[in-house]
Amino acid sequence: MNKLGILLMSTPEGAGDGGGIQTLLMFGLIFVVFYFFMIRPQVKKQKEQKKFREALSKGDRIVTIGGIHGKIVELKEDIAIIELEGGTRIKIEKSAIAQEFSSEEMPQK
Repeated sequence: MNKLGILLMSTPEGAGDGGGIQTLLMFGLIFVVFYFFMIRPQVKKQKEQKKFREALSKGDRIVTIGGIHGKIVELKEDIAIIELEGGTRIKIEKSAIAQEFSSEEMPQK
């Protein structure tokens, strides 16, 4: 029993030479794949959203992340005042603006 335990704990011949390098290469490869498929696209999307929000101007028709449609009436540093269909005005954070839509996308009455 004791000899079996010693045999199982020992490394096969030739396997101990490159085992550490192979492990590091595998972790490096996993990190590269994780970076290109997870981190990089997310950072790119955040930059595009920030650029979009900075380019907003008075009169733009927008949709908030909550699904509210409206037209920008006034812009401040981090706040936008939008007008809804009934003439109601609400104050929202710029970060709550999801996208812009054109008048062709609005349903006609």
